[in-house]
Amino acid sequence: MSHVQDKLIGSVPSRIVDVARLLVTPYEGRVAEYNVATWLQLPGLANLPVSLLISYRDGDKRREVSVDHGKVNAHGKILLSGIARMPVRHKIEDMQVRLRSAVPAQSLVVEEFFVQAVELSNNESLQAMA
Repeated sequence: MSHVQDKLIGSVPSRIVDVARLLVTPYEGRVAEYNVATWLQLPGLANLPVSLLISYRDGDKRREVSVDHGKVNAHGKILLSGIARMPVRHKIEDMQVRLRSAVPAQSLVVEEFFVQAVELSNNESLQAMA
């Protein structure tokens, strides 16, 4: 799929990006996690598959991670959500939430758009109970 079809849903302000605590993982190194959700209207893309992804700059590299995939409903609406796990060597900058579709979206209405750093405290308490 060509990246030309990517549509920007929204840029994430650095005050939200910088809140994430970095997890250290054995394979990916340091990882920042964000809850991402967006409710979109995509006229003309009814019943077609689309993907939600995050692109960001890490040092001099541009990276992207996939968050969710789904099929636009018959009314041209879709809710996409998930956790973005973003490997980071230096610092996450210029974080953007994007929509990828095989057929270019003529228009994109963002009804709701939500990004929040995952709270680690919940995970820590879950691990303690496990």
